Amino acid sequence: MALTTFSWCLGAALALLWGPWWPQVHSALAPENEVPLRPTTWLPEGKITSVTLPKGRTRRLYFMLKKKAPAMSVTVSPCDLPIEWSLAARTLKDKPLKSLQWSTKKSVPEVWWRGPATEEKIHSFAGNAVDTYRGPSYPPASIYILRLRSKQQNTRATVFLHEGLGPSGVFPLLPADPRVHTLGVGMTSVTLSWAPSASITGLPDTQNNHDYCVLVNSRQNYGSLCAAQQSMRKENDQKQEKKEKKRRVTVWPILKEWWWQQWDSFPGPQTSSPSSLTDEFADLQCACEGTESVCTVSDLLPDTQYYFDVFVIDRLNGTSSAYKGTFARTHEEARPAITTLREGELRWVTFHDRGSKSEQFFSFRPRGWQQSGLLTLQSCGGDEKVRVTVSSKGQVLTSQAVGGDLVHIWLQGSPSYLIHLEREGITSGQIPAAGDPALPGGLMASVKMQTSSSYHRRGVPSLPSTLQIKSFNRLRGCNSVTLAWMGTEERSLYCVYRRQLGNREAESTALTAPCLGPESRSDTERVLCKYFQELNPRRAVTTAVIGGLEPGMAYVFDVYLMRRWGIPVKYASKMVKTRKEC
Repeated sequence: MALTTFSWCLGAALALLWGPWWPQVHSALAPENEVPLRPTTWLPEGKITSVTLPKGRTRRLYFMLKKKAPAMSVTVSPCDLPIEWSLAARTLKDKPLKSLQWSTKKSVPEVWWRGPATEEKIHSFAGNAVDTYRGPSYPPASIYILRLRSKQQNTRATVFLHEGLGPSGVFPLLPADPRVHTLGVGMTSVTLSWAPSASITGLPDTQNNHDYCVLVNSRQNYGSLCAAQQSMRKENDQKQEKKEKKRRVTVWPILKEWWWQQWDSFPGPQTSSPSSLTDEFADLQCACEGTESVCTVSDLLPDTQYYFDVFVIDRLNGTSSAYKGTFARTHEEARPAITTLREGELRWVTFHDRGSKSEQFFSFRPRGWQQSGLLTLQSCGGDEKVRVTVSSKGQVLTSQAVGGDLVHIWLQGSPSYLIHLEREGITSGQIPAAGDPALPGGLMASVKMQTSSSYHRRGVPSLPSTLQIKSFNRLRGCNSVTLAWMGTEERSLYCVYRRQLGNREAESTALTAPCLGPESRSDTERVLCKYFQELNPRRAVTTAVIGGLEPGMAYVFDVYLMRRWGIPVKYASKMVKTRKEC
């Protein structure tokens, strides 16, 4: 034991005694089996290098220029997040020994890093845009250090080094005005334009390997194809994560976080060939591709804001350059005007455009807690075919054609109803009825409509079994006639109107149009009104004696069934001539 302790002390003393005479360069370098503090990575010239950037860690890339290289350019393209990067030149005061410089255990950047040297910052940039430094080269006995750092989260970037003057020719050229302009905006399409790239216009079509790619999304503009692809990946990952959320279990989360922060856990820079880069962005959905600088993006949603990005792609080199994107909001759909119907209101509905399809919308809100009502319609234009569609809460309740006969639609169970009237076309063989009321501008009424909440009975109201009026020849006198018509089991008001015909007025023009109601008749034409009700429909016959007539004159009589709800029911007109002699 004592001998061992003595040997150790003797070895230490000899080391201290002979230490000062060892070469000084060895003392400045680490032992041969020492692991470098920072990984050493060379940046190749003329190749696109992909670099993974862990959050909060600085990645360093080293490169040296040829002795005769007059200038250089370094292009850094962030993917989806802002990064910070800087370029510095480091010059040694004394060149290291060649035996140490080319040691198998030590890389060249590690030797230059350990030796005494001066460092000068050449360029720095922060952001998510593509940035390029162009400048002269420094003395040949210098090594360049490119530092990249991401503060937000893990991301990646690509780096390209070019030696020499002028552009590298690897990246497509952007015009002096790299903005995307909006030519036109529609409800489902947007037309874009941009200044052409010199990379496309400067080469013939047979030698051109460039394309424009237009990307559209509803979230944001992207500064690169990589950012657009990364956003698509995140969206797909979020969908997949929701599916596997219940099955995911993370073991040793603290150890896992620590492990991912280590330098050795991140792969080094990777150089990509043109074909692999082209395949990498093959999954992006491009709205337009080609060499035209005008594009119309279709199949968009109305009233939605979209973001448009244009990239010029070099398929031979697998690179791309981004124009400054734009955004636009598509026009909203033309919402039809909806007219509110008042309680008991009688409305004439017209279609102003007779040469094409026409439609109108109305809304009705029944009164009372029962939320019930009655919709009554009647077509008044003989040459038009009209359809009514009633819906509530987006569901169609009924849809049927409207003709000359009354249409009753029972409304029940909804707080509001949407009534859609649509002219479907012209019915052949029909002509407008004489006497239809002309509206301003010479337009003819097409549909007569009325809504009411006063009718609370379930189902539509009862109608007479026939709308014919009968006159009795034996009861026809010189100054009076007797008329009879069918009524209903409901108590209703019946009004009789008369109109005297002239000697030259033909019988065919004497009949009153079925659509005309008592509101279109003069009060002087009304001769009587009476209430009538009969519980037995077969015996529901009422009569009226119309006096005060002139002998030997022709009269047209009209009977209207008046109701508090719905359109008045008009009986068929009846022409009767009084006797000349009695």
